Amino acid sequence: MHQDQAVDVTVGGIVGVDVGGTFTDLILLDPAAPGGLAVAKIPTTPENQAYGVMAALEASGAELGDLAGIVHGTTTTTNALLERKIARCGLITTRGFRDVLELGRRTRPTSYGLTGTFEPLISREFRAEVDERLDAAGAVLVPLDEAGVRAEALRLLDLGVESLVIHFLHSYVNPSHEQRAAEIAAEVWPNPYITCGSAILAEYREYERGTTAAVNAAIRPVLDRYLERLSNELTNGGYERDLLVMQGNGGTISARIVAEEAVNTVMSGPASGVMAAAYTAKAAGYENAITYDMGGTSSDVGLIRNGRPSIHSELELEYAMPIHVPMVDVHSIGAGGGSIAYVDDAGMLRVGPESAGADPGPICYGRGGDKPTITDANLVLGRLDPSSLLAVEGSASIEAITDRIAETIGVPLGLDGMAAAAAVLRVANNLMAGAVRMVSMERGHDPRDFVLFAFGGAGPLHAAALARELSIPTLLVPARPGITNAIGCVVADLRHDFVNTLNVPLENLDIKAAHAVLADQAKAGQSLLDREGAAFEDILYLRSADMQFLGQSHILSVPLPSDRVSLEELRTLFEEAYWDRFAVDLPEIRPVLVNLHTAVLGRRTAVPLSRLIDTSNACPRMEDAVISRRQVWFAETDTTGSFHDTPIYARDRLALGAAFSGPAIIAQMDTTIVIEPSNQVRVDPHGNLVVTI
Repeated sequence: MHQDQAVDVTVGGIVGVDVGGTFTDLILLDPAAPGGLAVAKIPTTPENQAYGVMAALEASGAELGDLAGIVHGTTTTTNALLERKIARCGLITTRGFRDVLELGRRTRPTSYGLTGTFEPLISREFRAEVDERLDAAGAVLVPLDEAGVRAEALRLLDLGVESLVIHFLHSYVNPSHEQRAAEIAAEVWPNPYITCGSAILAEYREYERGTTAAVNAAIRPVLDRYLERLSNELTNGGYERDLLVMQGNGGTISARIVAEEAVNTVMSGPASGVMAAAYTAKAAGYENAITYDMGGTSSDVGLIRNGRPSIHSELELEYAMPIHVPMVDVHSIGAGGGSIAYVDDAGMLRVGPESAGADPGPICYGRGGDKPTITDANLVLGRLDPSSLLAVEGSASIEAITDRIAETIGVPLGLDGMAAAAAVLRVANNLMAGAVRMVSMERGHDPRDFVLFAFGGAGPLHAAALARELSIPTLLVPARPGITNAIGCVVADLRHDFVNTLNVPLENLDIKAAHAVLADQAKAGQSLLDREGAAFEDILYLRSADMQFLGQSHILSVPLPSDRVSLEELRTLFEEAYWDRFAVDLPEIRPVLVNLHTAVLGRRTAVPLSRLIDTSNACPRMEDAVISRRQVWFAETDTTGSFHDTPIYARDRLALGAAFSGPAIIAQMDTTIVIEPSNQVRVDPHGNLVVTI
């Protein structure tokens, strides 16, 4: 227990700030602020995300010297990988295995056809070999050539390599050669950017382990420099406490040590949104939810069961870039508010994945953009208020935008501007419905058993239509949809994940050895929490085992009730999990324990959701919450739709417990919520909108 370290937000405010592709979102929970809450949403600054973070802090009115903590979600590492703006890396590996990262699994960039290119993160001229060899049990076959390690490290330095990977065969069983090689390299290496594959991932499969280590090495200097710039800016502004950074596993980690395992920050932005959704939905009484986060660049969909997000370790960010570290399971598609709509060479209407981004942005931003986007389509159909768009600098009339949509999309398809805009929404909604099916139906889950939790700046615009398409009966829209990812930063716990490969049939397993592995993982997690020095209340351990039947290639993750599980319990738990997944019983085949996992969570102080709502402007009568009316387009069938005279409600005027029917538009600072005709809406005690489809 660490009660003495707990953050007390009654003493100082706590900030969650999330950097997205289009906007930087910030939430400040501070009892000293009016209403105890301040929010900011400003355009992201891609050239240096720290500028946007500091601007958001300034816009929120935060006094840096008075803050109890700042938690930051960043896309720095994800963007660096996708754009290949990474450090030059070198590799020292077992002789004969320098090409493992390039050979991979003998797949091709294009599955059908003879074309396609692939460039590994570490070019061949920067991949070195040294004499050393362990067998599959970790016994030394060839001693480490220490002089060879030193010589290759110096040679790589002369070639301009900044970040070094040391990756030896079977190091997940016995890391001694890697550790010694790292010590030798550190004697000549001018910076701390040395990554051992076994330190990042103590798991079998040398290709995946090596690629994960290469990803870590490639982005470690990028993240380190960014956090150093941001930390300096914060310190100069008077901030004296620790900065926490979101990880892809849904937990946070101190900025002082995060760069050592930079790979864990990949996909941290989507993870923070899912964590906020799990926290909010559970408080509202829903433990099973499908999360739908639509921002300016992409849409992210995740699954929450029994109050916990699904975690997986098999992300492939792009071809031949598998990243095998625990991450919140999020499926992303290139369909966001800024996604560009166009007619392709075959005459088909397409939406995304190309985005107008923050600059120039959609046409309606008035920054010079001339390509129609989903946001532009929503605007001309009355679903957005042109006078309340964020990030607008110039001006573009609705008539001009409609004409541009007609010119680029309507003319090729034989439609007028309004019909073309409606077609853009239908295509976009189909794409997003497909993403929801991917994380639910294709994994054996019925969407009707879940609520749809919609957030992001654009998510609530489309959520009712998606729920109707997928027959999801209930839609849940949180109090602050547009800054949910920032809220996720505030509510997330500290987290460290560990994995070790055993790969032993249960009948041959030394259960005491398995207990020792779990105990060592827990001890390592406690050590990291203490090393961080960040505030938390107590420690939670989540344990699981990767298991399979002998001869199978796929693995099932089996939650473990404790670190003292028996052999018979392991067998029963695996058989139950296998039956739940495949409805097949295979008693004649031997089960195998492949990996053991432990997630060590430092539980942070709970954040009451009541802080997120301000009821001072709530109106006892629904008619008093109406701020205007306008014509809004709604779909009626798969091919038809029409405009309805629609009331526009101010979100902050809706009283807790209020109930009303669609059609309606609900406006608030960070998003716009579309309620379709025949939808029923009520406001729950936490300020969430519960919509019955």
